[in-house]
This record gives sequence, C-alpha cells and structure tokens, in this order.
Amino acid sequence: MNFLDKTIGWFSPERAYKRIGYRQAVDEMRSYDAASDDHLNQGWRAVNAKAETTDGMYRDTIRARSRDLERNSDILESVILAFERNVVGGGFTLQAKTENEELDTMVEALFKLWCRPKNCDVTQQQSFTEICKMIARRQKVDGGMLIVMRYIDDGVVPLSLQLYEVDDLDTMIPLTERKRVVNGIEYNAYNRPVAYYLKKYDPYGNYNGTSERIDAKDVLFLFQKKRPSQLREMSELSSTIPRVRDMNQFMEAVSVKERVAALLAVLIKRMIPGANNGQFAGRGATEKRAGYNGKMLSPGMIMELNPGDDVHVVQPPAQAANSAEFIRLQQRLSGASQGISYEVTARDMSQVNYSSARQGLLEDQKTYLMQQQHLIDHFLTPIYEAFIEAAVLAGKISIKDFYTNKERYLQHEWIAPGMKWIDPLKEANANKIMLENNLTTLEDIAASTGKDWRELVEQRAIELEYMALKGVISSESGTKAEEIDKLIEETDDEKPDDET
Repeated sequence: MNFLDKTIGWFSPERAYKRIGYRQAVDEMRSYDAASDDHLNQGWRAVNAKAETTDGMYRDTIRARSRDLERNSDILESVILAFERNVVGGGFTLQAKTENEELDTMVEALFKLWCRPKNCDVTQQQSFTEICKMIARRQKVDGGMLIVMRYIDDGVVPLSLQLYEVDDLDTMIPLTERKRVVNGIEYNAYNRPVAYYLKKYDPYGNYNGTSERIDAKDVLFLFQKKRPSQLREMSELSSTIPRVRDMNQFMEAVSVKERVAALLAVLIKRMIPGANNGQFAGRGATEKRAGYNGKMLSPGMIMELNPGDDVHVVQPPAQAANSAEFIRLQQRLSGASQGISYEVTARDMSQVNYSSARQGLLEDQKTYLMQQQHLIDHFLTPIYEAFIEAAVLAGKISIKDFYTNKERYLQHEWIAPGMKWIDPLKEANANKIMLENNLTTLEDIAASTGKDWRELVEQRAIELEYMALKGVISSESGTKAEEIDKLIEETDDEKPDDET
C-alpha cells in the first residue's frame, strides 16, 4: 500500500480496498512476465534503438577485448580454430560449368595457378586458401574484414587482392549534404554502400592523416548482418568473451592456489631473541626484530620468525577437484553461443557415445555450412567473376561471345571442404543404397567429401586401366566405359524389335 492508498484509506477504507484489488487484478492479467517491473526485473534497463546506435558505442571496445583474448586465451583460440578447420580447412574447390568441358578444364587450371601467393595476393605472402582462413578468423574476432580488388598486371591474371582490417576505415570523414558518410563508408539514399574511405599509411605503418576513396564495386566488406539497420560489423564473439574471461581468471586463481599448496617451507620460531639452546640472553639484551624479506612463499624456503610471532595458515577449500566440471560447463556454453558443441572446442570425447557424437557432428556441420555459404556468396563468387573478366580482358582465356553470353560463362560451383564421418563404413553403405535407389547422385556424394566427381571418375578410370595393364586386376575388371557401351549396343542389336 503506497502513501496515496493510505491517505484514501484514512477517509474511505472501502475505496482504498477497491484500489488495491483492481491493481492486483491488473498485475495478474499482464501478458508478458519479461515486461514486468517487479523485484526480479528492477535492475533490467533496456532501450530500443537502431543497430548502429547500439553497436557504434561499443564496437571498438569489444573488438579490442576479443583480440586480447585471441592472443592470450587458449579457450577462445580453440573456438576460432574450430571454424578455421571446418569452414575452410584445405580450401574450396572450383567447378566451372560453362557447358564446354575443354573450357571448364582450362578455367579451373588457370584459377588454380592464380591461387598461388605470388598471383592472388598483392603482398605475395598468402595463398587463396590462407586468405579464406584469415577471413573466417577475422569475422569471428573483429566482426568483419575488407578485401579490395586491385587490377594490376603482376601475375597470371591482372587481378590481386589487398586485405584491410576494419580499423582501416577512416571514421573521421565528415557528413555533408552531397555525401552521406557514416563511419568511413559512403551510402546512397537506400543505405547501399557507394564508396569506402580507407586510411593511408607511411612505410613504417603510421597513419598519415589522409585516406583513399575506393568505389564499392572494387571492395568486398564481409560481415554478418543481423539487423536491417546494421551498417557495420560487430564482433561475433561479443556474447562469448565475458564467459571466457571469467574462465581464465578462475583457472588462474586455481593455478596460483595449487602452486602455493604444493610448496614446502620451514619457519623457525625462537622463544627469546639472541638466546642459544633456550638460555636467557641476559638483562641487558635488547629485542631486535628482523624484517620479513620473504613475503612470498618459495619452494624450499627457510627463515626465522620474530619472537612472539606465530604463523597462521590460510587454507581455502581445494578447487582443483571440482574445477574440471565447472570449466567443462563454461566451455560448453561458450561453444553453444557460437553454434558448435563442447566436443569440438575442447577436443574431449569422453562424454559422448556414437549416437550423441553423430548428432552433435550433424548440428556442428549445419553451423559450418552457413558460414561456408556466406563465404561463397559474399567472397568466392564475386572474386571468381572478377577473375574471369580479368582473364578474358588479358587474353588468358579466349571467349568470343563472352559479353553477349556472360551469364553462361560465369556459371560455376564451389565445393566446400569435405566432412568426415565417425563411422565411414555405415555412411558408405548408406550412400551406396541411396545411389542405387536414385535418391542421391555421385556429384552430391563426392561434394560431401570435398571432391569433384568428374576428377574422381577420371582418376579411377586411369587407375583401373593401369592396374589392368600391370596385371593387378583382370582385363575384364579394368574394362573401360567405351568397351562397356559397345557390349551393350551389341546385346541390343541381337534382341527382337519388340524387346528392344
């Protein structure tokens, strides 16, 4: 009952009682418990604002803290490495689909050559696969990364990639009536990026106060957009780093405690100063108190105590015994916030059986597939299209009707790194049954292992022919496809017309 109710109750208890009853009825009729302002939610203050308003205030701080844990936390590094291994792994495989097999082979061979460090990277230090790994890492830690396509004649194709961190965006470009620039990016009326302003540096890496304006068509800004009003990146580890830091501090405290508990130290306590063998030092003896130089315990330390001083050992409850379970739970939650299982981040398989491990693997793969598709849509496909155009303009690939049938010649697919299974025998039998019942294709099965089905068939044909030549298998087992087709045609010719 508040002050107003008490005042009304003084004059009219009936009206005060009705006020309290109506108020309680309204509280019981509320639709959302999460919207109540009771004692459980009294400290929860949240506001609705545009994504750039909420993100812009904390973007740099969260990125700096994520980088600090990236450098110093093995727990966070295990999460990042899980995405590097499974999203990029050994790299993506290009499969050109121009409906011209000879042209497809030529394009794939040229692109494979371009993927070398001396061709695809402006600095000639990273291969194309290594660039993909860096993108996967920086998107997790920094939230995004910028790639500028430089059309310079310094390799097999006049196209190279220059990598920039999100810190390189010049956020000091002012907003004018003619240019709508927000945090280093110029937008049109529909919030479509028009240009990027990237800082310039001297040979020593110092910012010289100027920036370069680069058209958006030559820049790939990779980040996960989670809200329509979001303009720039936010570290994908924002929900994970507080828990990881708590784990690091807890483990450090346990480690220090266990190191102290493992020490062996001897303290000598004398009853009377200056006395030998328990004898009194004499009336003229003066008490001389020695300072404690060793204020920290060290292994094998031996020191004397001052007369009258005693030792009181502070021995907190042991933590090493139950810390493993606590760390396991925290690490499981850290992985869950990133969409992956505890087993992947901790490399601990002691808590699973075959069924649970396979189910966890399937869920993890869904997370990796989303990351792979994002990389394909926003990085690999634009790079491939720019590569083909640069190769045609440079005369590396001869296509007379390229610009009249451009969409046809840009058709392609990316084969992501293959996923290994826990029990390959069961998966192989399942694939065999599905293939025999036309529920899948050889292309899909090969793609699931990260291979090109045509290369697989061609390689097997070469191997069978060579084994037949060397007598490892019979010539019948090594029969080539052409001989099988000829045998089928001869059999069909011998059948009556109606059976044929």
